[in-house]
Amino acid sequence: MVDSQYYLSNDIGISALDCGEAFRLLSPQEKMYAHNLSRAAWYGGLAVLLQTSPESANIFVLLQRIFRKQTPAQLEQVATAAGLSSEEYQAFLVYAAGLYANMGNYKSFGDTKFIPNLPKDKLKALVWASQAFQEQPSEMEALWDSCSGLLYSLEDRQKQLGLGDKGITTYFSGNCCLEDAELAQKFLDSKKLSAYNTRLFKKDNGGKACYEVRLASAVQKVFLTPAFDLFVLLTIISQTYAANENQRKMLEEYQRSFTLGSVDAHKEGSRYWIKDKGPIVESYIGFIESYRDPFGSRGEFEGFVAVVNKAMSERFAKLVSSAEVLLPELPWPREFEKDTFLKPDFTSLDVLTFAGSGIPAGINIPNYDDIRQSEGFKNVSLGNVLAVAYATQKEKLTFLKEEDKDLFIKWKGPSFEVQVGLHELLGHGSGKLFVQDDQGKFNFDESKVVNPETGEPVSSWYRGSETWDSKFSTIASSYEECRAECVGLYLCLNKQALSIFGHDEQDAEDVVYVNWLSMVRAGLLGLEFYTPESKSWRQAHMQARFVILRVLLEAGEGLVGLEEVTGQDGKPDARITLDRSKIHTVGKNAIHRFLCKLQVFKSTADVDGGRALYDGYSTVSDSGAYNFLRLRETVLLRKEARKMFVQANTRVSGDSVELVEYEGSAAGLICSFTERFQEDAEQLETNLLELNKRDATCWC
Repeated sequence: MVDSQYYLSNDIGISALDCGEAFRLLSPQEKMYAHNLSRAAWYGGLAVLLQTSPESANIFVLLQRIFRKQTPAQLEQVATAAGLSSEEYQAFLVYAAGLYANMGNYKSFGDTKFIPNLPKDKLKALVWASQAFQEQPSEMEALWDSCSGLLYSLEDRQKQLGLGDKGITTYFSGNCCLEDAELAQKFLDSKKLSAYNTRLFKKDNGGKACYEVRLASAVQKVFLTPAFDLFVLLTIISQTYAANENQRKMLEEYQRSFTLGSVDAHKEGSRYWIKDKGPIVESYIGFIESYRDPFGSRGEFEGFVAVVNKAMSERFAKLVSSAEVLLPELPWPREFEKDTFLKPDFTSLDVLTFAGSGIPAGINIPNYDDIRQSEGFKNVSLGNVLAVAYATQKEKLTFLKEEDKDLFIKWKGPSFEVQVGLHELLGHGSGKLFVQDDQGKFNFDESKVVNPETGEPVSSWYRGSETWDSKFSTIASSYEECRAECVGLYLCLNKQALSIFGHDEQDAEDVVYVNWLSMVRAGLLGLEFYTPESKSWRQAHMQARFVILRVLLEAGEGLVGLEEVTGQDGKPDARITLDRSKIHTVGKNAIHRFLCKLQVFKSTADVDGGRALYDGYSTVSDSGAYNFLRLRETVLLRKEARKMFVQANTRVSGDSVELVEYEGSAAGLICSFTERFQEDAEQLETNLLELNKRDATCWC
């Protein structure tokens, strides 16, 4: 029996993202703009297949060829005739849907590999019986041979993404290790080059190591599919329908960035994007989040197009207006906060398109530190994602007391909305980095600023081209998510912050309680994303939440309780409790102390101090007051799979743009992808296979 964490269960939640009403309210020009940017995002998003695993692109092509010839409904009869049970065929559909939803065969949330939950010989029989195979048997057999081994392989290194012997990555060639990543980073820093849109390949040159840094570029075609040519073309076409000069300039810089592989051009485009305040159609495209790079410096491609939700955006606008009142409440000295708060856009959006490996609930971008510190950023809450992602059935609600469950279900959505708002705006948007530039100029008074943890003058800072990501590397993403989550917990205790979201008196206290309870429960659930064999975490947010659970358990005084129990089914279970009467005292004090430490280490570029603190709380062991390794087994036993989303397509009909929607099922998700690349499917698939084959020897 394969461990259930390595396949997707047949009853996994699959929901359609509803953006119908928001799309219908757009003007014809806005619809055309959204359509072209969506197409650009989807074509660019094919790059994620090449960023995920050596086999992802070939599996994608295999599935596309099968489903372009026969819909899931048509293929069902073939599956039955080939000897598959209805459960086995559904498992195949769920696997295909998972491959599309994650843009690869590793979970976007957790980086764990997933394989089909049916025997390999049954899947082979289905492929051989398909119309695609009947029409092109030699090509389909070659395609199956190229990926079927890795498709099912669960060798230790292939179970998760990672660098060297810790896992699989295509950000680095297979012979690279952590030392190679560090060496390359120092080189890039010395040349003032960003690693965001690169991959690193190590080669032997006459017994001497030779490193090749590849930039994502449509001109050179050294990394991305030629689909990127279409992506660049579509960004050009989108300029025709742009609403204003900022949007046009933004798209011009994107075009330059993706044509030449220039991060500087993308940064310039991001500056225009920040200036485009309150657009009806919002979009951001590029190499954005560095969660999946094992070293933490390279961005995964993503592109989103979304439509503003005016009612929810009004609440976020009030939060932005209150930011300058709320920021001084944070537990670090004034000198550790930005000199001026650059009021960002903060909108609630309904997602039309999100191309990449997964869809978040909220975003704070751009991720370029120099822009965020001095020019600003935007916050985005994705309303239609929140609406379906956090809906919970009582019978599936684990690790809580019965008396907490109804309250949890009632307030989970509203409390998470508050947490997302505070996390994105005042979490990621707060805090100063102390920097000395290449001319020796400081952005702080180094003779006067005192480290509140030591009482001594600040003795370390960022120099020259050093950034948060390059300096803190492997822990940067999770550490920053932890800091932002702590800000959300801390500031949700503020009555003014809660009233902005319409919560007062008893309702406000219930929101606080459920928000904190959600966090400590999430800390326990986070153990699913820890790999004992390599002693590593596979998901930045869940590691952050586990760290917060550890901090609150350490606070003592009965604030948080965690005990191992036996469930009604006789199997191991766990129960987590929170004393709501101590949140404003014991809880607040604990987060105050911890959050101040996080910010001080971040501001002062104290990597050693920050890593010691964060790694200490991230440790998962079987000793001490809690046996977290045993609790991890209980969490795996009772885990609920993360939901998948079905996204609509758009198509031009005459002079207008239509929205094409699909049912919230595995079949609906599959159909959305086979219809997404209809016009040039064969050429795209050929290009993907050629690019993948060219680099195949680099992963061994």
